[in-house]
Amino acid sequence: MNVVIVESPSKAKTINKYLGKDYTVLASFGHVRDLPAKDGSVKPDEDFAMDWIVDSDSNKRLTEIAKALKGSDKLFLATDPDREGEAISWHVLEVLAKKKALKGVEVKRVVFNEITKSAILKAMADPRDLDQELVNAYLARRALDYLVGFTLSPVLWRKLPGARSAGRVQSVALRLVCERESEIEQFTAREYWSVEADLKSTGSKNFTARLFAANGEKLDKFSLATELQANEATDLVKRTPLTVQSVERKPAKRNPQPPFTTSTLQQEASRKLGFPANKTMRVAQSLYEGKPIKGEVTGLITYMRTDGVTIAQEALNATRHVIENRYGAKYLPSSPRVYKTKAKNAQEAHEAIRPTDPMRSPADVSHALDSDEQKLYELIWRRTLASQMESAALERTTITIMNTDNTAELRATGSVIQFDGFLSVYQEGKDDEQDEQEALLPALKSGEEVNLISVLPKQHFTEPLPRYSEASLVKRMEELGIGRPSTYASILTVLRDRTYVHMERNRFVPDDKGRLVTAFLEKFFHRYVEYDFTANLEEQLDDISAGQEDWKKVLSNFWSAFKPKTEEILGVRNAEVIDALDDYLGPMLFSNDEARKCPSCADGRLGLKTSRYGAFVGCSNYPECGYTRKFGSNDNDPEEGMEEQPALGIDPETGEEINVKVGRFGPYIQVGEAVKGEKPKRASIPKDMDSSTIDLEKALALLSLPRELGTHPETGKTITSAIGRYGPYLAHDGVYAKLASSEEVFTVGLNRAVALLADQAAKKGGAKTVLKELGEHPDDKDPIRVLDGRYGPYVNHKKTNATLPKGTEPTSVTLEQALEWLAAKATTKKVPRKKTAAKKKAS
Repeated sequence: MNVVIVESPSKAKTINKYLGKDYTVLASFGHVRDLPAKDGSVKPDEDFAMDWIVDSDSNKRLTEIAKALKGSDKLFLATDPDREGEAISWHVLEVLAKKKALKGVEVKRVVFNEITKSAILKAMADPRDLDQELVNAYLARRALDYLVGFTLSPVLWRKLPGARSAGRVQSVALRLVCERESEIEQFTAREYWSVEADLKSTGSKNFTARLFAANGEKLDKFSLATELQANEATDLVKRTPLTVQSVERKPAKRNPQPPFTTSTLQQEASRKLGFPANKTMRVAQSLYEGKPIKGEVTGLITYMRTDGVTIAQEALNATRHVIENRYGAKYLPSSPRVYKTKAKNAQEAHEAIRPTDPMRSPADVSHALDSDEQKLYELIWRRTLASQMESAALERTTITIMNTDNTAELRATGSVIQFDGFLSVYQEGKDDEQDEQEALLPALKSGEEVNLISVLPKQHFTEPLPRYSEASLVKRMEELGIGRPSTYASILTVLRDRTYVHMERNRFVPDDKGRLVTAFLEKFFHRYVEYDFTANLEEQLDDISAGQEDWKKVLSNFWSAFKPKTEEILGVRNAEVIDALDDYLGPMLFSNDEARKCPSCADGRLGLKTSRYGAFVGCSNYPECGYTRKFGSNDNDPEEGMEEQPALGIDPETGEEINVKVGRFGPYIQVGEAVKGEKPKRASIPKDMDSSTIDLEKALALLSLPRELGTHPETGKTITSAIGRYGPYLAHDGVYAKLASSEEVFTVGLNRAVALLADQAAKKGGAKTVLKELGEHPDDKDPIRVLDGRYGPYVNHKKTNATLPKGTEPTSVTLEQALEWLAAKATTKKVPRKKTAAKKKAS
C-alpha cells in the first residue's frame, strides 16, 4: 500500500480515483503547523530556531496519516507545486518523523501542474526528493515576515495609538497607495486648449481633424495655453478653402499578450469581470481542483499561482489544433509563439495558467460551473487561444489638410482592422474595447478640397494619475518586484481589514490611520519601506530557492540592522515622534503657516495630536481650548472643523445654550461650554440623522437618553431604548435588541419592545446547543452545562462561560473539570475601573 498526501479533500477524492486501490490519498487541509502568534516564536539568538505548533484539527489528520503509514511501503508528498506546497510537505514530514511513523517508509515528492489523470500518472512515475532549498526560501520568508511584524508592530502601538500592525510587504503596498493620494492632493491642474474641426468631403460622412501646427510651428500639448490663443488659432482654420495636402497609409500590427500569470489574471479579472483579487484566486482554485465532467471530476485549469508564461508542448499542440479547426488556417501562425516574462524577479519554473484541455470550450463545461466559474474559465480559455493566434493587421491612416495660406495644418488619424487575427477571440482590458472600424476615414486624395462644417476651441485641464485599482496596484507591485504571485491577494485584503484603506468606485483610498502609519514608517524606518530594499530582499529569497544564498545569513544580515533600529525608535519620546510627524505631515494638513492658527482661540497653534482612538488635529492651548478637527482634513475643508450652527436654544434645566458641534468623531450636541476640570453634557448625533435638521426638541430628546418605556409584564424590570456605539437598541435585564432606526428610539411602544426582546431572546437561546448536562453548581444549585457556541464548545454557569482547552472532547468533560475552569475564569474577569481606582481615605 502507498500513501499520498495532498492539500484538499476534494483533490484527494479525485486523485484516489485516478490511482486506484493500491493507494490511499489523504488531505492535510493546507498547512499543518504554524508559528504561534506571540513574540519569541522565531529566535534570532538561537540561530533563528523556530517554535512550531500543530493545532488540534491538524494533529488529528496527521495521526490518521501516521496510522495509514503502518504497513505502507511509500509516502508520496503531492502538495501544490510551489514554495508553499513544498513547505507543507516539509511540515508533514517533520511531524510524522516526530511521531516515528516513517520507519521503513520511502518518502518521495511528486508535483503536477494540473489535476488530470495523465498529469497525475506521469508525476507518480517520476518522483523526486523534497527540495530543501525551496523549503529554506519558505523558512526565510516566514521568519522575515514574523520578525518584522512582531518587532515593528509593538513600536507602532506605543508611538501611534490606534495603529494596528505593520508588515514587510504590506507596509510597502500601503506606501504606494498613500503616495498616490499625496500626488493627487498636491497636483495643480494646468489649463490647455485644442482646436478641432468638423469636416466633410463630397459624398462622404463627416470626420474630425485636429489643429496640428499653426504659422509653421508644431503645437505641443500646452502651446495653446489660453482662450485667447485658442481663438486666434481657430481663426486660422477658418481661412478656407481647406485642401488635402497628403494621405499616408501605413500597415501596423497588434500582437497578442502572453497567457495568464497570477498577477495578469488578477488584473484582467478585475478589469473585465470586476472580481477582487481574493475572489479571482478563490474561483481559480475551484477550477483547478476540478469539476464533474462526463461523470469524472477533472481539473479544468493548471495551477493558478505562477509567474511563468510558457505552455507545455502537448497543450501548445492542442491549442494550435483548436485554432486551426475553429477559426481556420489563416489564424494560425506558422510556428508557435514563445513568450518571456517581463516581471522583475519572476520564477518561470511553472507553466502559465491555461485550460488543462484547450479543446474543452466554455460551452462544453458550462453545465458544471456556476456563473463566476464560467466567466473566469472563459477568460482563461480565450486568453490562451489568443496567445497562439496570428497578429491583427491594421492600416493606420493620417490625412494632412492645409488652410488657404498654409498657416494652419490639420491632421485626421484613424485605424481600420484589415485582419482581426487574435482580436476575434480576445481583447486586452476595457480600454481596447472600442470598435476600430469607427475610426474609418473617407477615401481622400491629395489636392482635394474639404468643406469646413464647424471649428471649435476646446478647453482642457491636466488631471492627476488616478488612484490605484486592484489591477493597477498589483501591476505596480509586480513591476517593482514587491511580493510574490501568491501574496498579492492577501496583501490587498490585509490593507482593507486593518482599515488602513477603503474602496471608492473600486479604487484604493488611504484612511487617516493608513496615512499616519505610512508617515511614521517613512520618517523613522525609511529603509524598510523603500521599494528597492523590499525588491532586493525578494531577490535574495529567490537566490535562496536557487541554492545561491544561505537563508540564515540573509536573516542575520537583515536582523543585525533592523533590531537596533527598532530599539532606537522605542527610546525616542512619544512627544518627539508626534512633533516630527507634525512637521513631516504639515504640507498635507495645512496649506501654509497662517492655516495653523487656531480659529477658536487667539494665540493657539494647530498641530498633530494623538489619543487612544487615533490621530487628530488640535490646539496647542488644550485643555483651555478644545478645538479639534479630523486628521486628514485641512484648512480648505471648513466643514471638517468645529464650525458651529447658531444655538438651537436654551436647556430648560441649566439655562445654558445648546449647540451642534463637529468633533473628530462626527457631529454632536453640547450643553454650554467646557469648564476646566469638567466636561459639558453631550450627546452624539447618530449617522442616520442629518445634523443640519436637528432642532431644540430633537436635541433635548437625544440628551435625555436612555428613554424608559415601562416595565416588562413578566419580570417587572425596566425596558429602555437608547443609541449606542453600534446603533439604536432596546435593553432589558441583559437582553439587547436592535431597532431599525434612531427615530424608533423615541417612538417605539412597550408592546412592540416586549415582542422584539422576546424574538432576540429566542434567537440567543436557540443558538446554544446543550452538548452535555454536568449537574448542579455546589454553591447555588444552578445547572452547569457544556454548550456549543459560535466559536466552539464551552462550559456555562449562569453568566460565566469558560472555553474548553484545545483538544478536549466536549462529551468527556466532568463536573470537577468544569468547576475548575469556571473558577479560573471568574478570577480573570475584568473588574470595573472605579473599584480598582478607589482608595481609602486616611483616618
